Amino acid sequence: MTPPPPQPPPSGPNPAADSAADPRPGPGPLVVLFGATAGALGQDLGSDETDLILLVWQVVEPRSRQVGTLHKSLVRAEAAALSPQCREASGLSADSLARAEPLDKVLQQFSQLVSGDVALLGGGPYMLCTDGQLLLRQVLHPEASRKNLALPDTFSSFYDLRREFHVQHPSTRPARDLTVATMAQGICDLAGLRWRGGCRLNVSEYVHADLGLETDATEDDFGVWEVKTMVAVILHLLDGSSGQLFSKPEVVKQKYETGPCSKADVVDSETVVRARGLPWQSSDQDVARFFTGLNIARGGVALCLNAQGRRNGEALIRFVDSEQRDLALQRHKHHMGVRYIEVYKATGEEFVKIAGGTSLEVARFLSREDQVILRLRGLPFSAGPADVLGFLGPECPVTGGADGLLFVRHPDGRPTGDAFALFACEELAQAALRRHKGTLGKRYIELFRSTAAEVQQVLNRYASSPLLPTLTAPLLPIPFPLAAGTGRDCVRLRGLPYTATIEDILNFLGEAAADIRPHGVHMVLNQQGRPSGDAFIQMTSAERALAAAQRCHKKAMKERYVEVVPCSTEEMSHVLMGGTLGRSGMSPPPCKLPCLSPPTYATFQATPTLIPTETAALYPSSALLPAARVPAAPTPVAYYPGPATQLYMNYTAYYPSPPVSPTTVGYLTTPPAALASAPTSVLSQPGALVRMQGVPYTAGMKDLLSIFQAYQLAPDDYTSLMPVGDPPRTVLQAPKEWVCL
Repeated sequence: MTPPPPQPPPSGPNPAADSAADPRPGPGPLVVLFGATAGALGQDLGSDETDLILLVWQVVEPRSRQVGTLHKSLVRAEAAALSPQCREASGLSADSLARAEPLDKVLQQFSQLVSGDVALLGGGPYMLCTDGQLLLRQVLHPEASRKNLALPDTFSSFYDLRREFHVQHPSTRPARDLTVATMAQGICDLAGLRWRGGCRLNVSEYVHADLGLETDATEDDFGVWEVKTMVAVILHLLDGSSGQLFSKPEVVKQKYETGPCSKADVVDSETVVRARGLPWQSSDQDVARFFTGLNIARGGVALCLNAQGRRNGEALIRFVDSEQRDLALQRHKHHMGVRYIEVYKATGEEFVKIAGGTSLEVARFLSREDQVILRLRGLPFSAGPADVLGFLGPECPVTGGADGLLFVRHPDGRPTGDAFALFACEELAQAALRRHKGTLGKRYIELFRSTAAEVQQVLNRYASSPLLPTLTAPLLPIPFPLAAGTGRDCVRLRGLPYTATIEDILNFLGEAAADIRPHGVHMVLNQQGRPSGDAFIQMTSAERALAAAQRCHKKAMKERYVEVVPCSTEEMSHVLMGGTLGRSGMSPPPCKLPCLSPPTYATFQATPTLIPTETAALYPSSALLPAARVPAAPTPVAYYPGPATQLYMNYTAYYPSPPVSPTTVGYLTTPPAALASAPTSVLSQPGALVRMQGVPYTAGMKDLLSIFQAYQLAPDDYTSLMPVGDPPRTVLQAPKEWVCL
């Protein structure tokens, strides 16, 4: 129950007059504040996202050494359940909390009572003083944000008593490890009193005898002893103050400041965290609100984008110091709406990689401070600044007009359909967002909130990405012999850990690994290029495959059991080429052409390629390609497409068996239907054609040549690139094809 307002002091010395006449300098009035939640206490206060249930406070006038009335108020919590630790320490029950006032009412009473006490003790602006930073940063500010309450400005700055005590007594333990009890122990040691294992009586005696403070029967109530002890510590520190105490308050930033980051910036890894599980539509302001109470560095929120340039639900957050980062890690699995957010450590290099940039155009665009950034997506390629300004309208002007627009372009200057716009305030940005999915020409435009880091990411992505995927070096296309037939001389591994490597598989097979054919380990990746948990192993015989399956079936690998079942080469080929292998039999791969089944491929000899000596030493001489193109007898050989030309088949990585050699990739041979349009002189050379599927419509001759830049295509052979006739297509079919001679 809240005690009545303090009564005027009895006749005697006037506190205000004493304060004015007191030659001892000191800070203004201090409000000693203690709080508790329904969950964890002590060093874990606020880490479990539980509501505040108790506030205890008392005003101290440092200059006159006067104190006000001690107040204690219960707070109604939305979740009435109390943790065993809280129930034991506080002695409170759910019934007593149900009769308490809600947080907004308690904060109003707090402001009124504190103002009255401060006026009686001499007036002036007051400052909060707490035991550590958890109560304000981890409890009051986050809970007020969740409940959409506006905290008074007095909660935006405070003194940390632990730091002030450590300044006066630097020989003690670090400030973050101090507690009210350890500070009280230090006072008793200096006062010549014996500290009996945290007994409160000694502190009460010191408070009553030496400081002239009144004690009563409520001293043993939860929170009362803590506040009175903190008052004793403050008065003790003021007696020996050297003028440095209570001069630099802690500040809680109320607004997140946007700003650019350069690739040359050095970011301390002890100040960065990664937040995972964010709603895709969340902005940097939403992330800053999740971490409300903690001080985020300027431009310190970097939302991560996926390969398609859309947000992937992750963000990197940079704080002003390592202490704020440690407090942020305690918010692991706190909620943003109905979603819980995972918080992990990150590095400064990761933050600079996401948020940093080198473009002068972007730096000029982001040089304006306190601007709200919006992203426009789906603009017509012919749209210019005047078109965008007209689309937004005069009711939401862009800062600087055309200078406040940044169009995203390809390296060759072609527009991408994306742009960014700056707005001077939140109201103008909200007005612009109402134009979401409005029409410009014949296209509807999407508008989203954006960040400086997203601007950098989008520009960096388009500036560094080639027009078409290119090969960094010539690859040696070594075919993998997949003999046709139904003999079950292969085994299929299902349920592999996603982190499994070739070494893990060899260790898993044990003695059976000696029976693997050369280049006989095939790990299947999904269409995102990630491990699918499946692998195929080619054994030397069907008997060896059966023995390996019997020995290793449901054997554990990294806490997961793996199924090992025999299968045929044909079944393996279907799965590797995109088909499925279920209990009902095989389903063919979703290929456009019927000739893409591996057993029907023709054989060709690839162009001789210069390879490093150390790479060639890893292969037997029979695996190296001959110097001249000599037609060979047809052999059932499967050539698999590389990721650059893959559209909707399984991405497959091929790992050779020991001795380990570099990963190798083959190419699709040209279907017979495409050979009819090739010159006779070219057709006389087996394997001279390579068919490219999935080429964009905008690709030109130079773009296609850039893929084969490492193969030294002669200038007079440029005419050998010919388009293939494009029949009626379905949605799943390639948009355009070329035949490269």
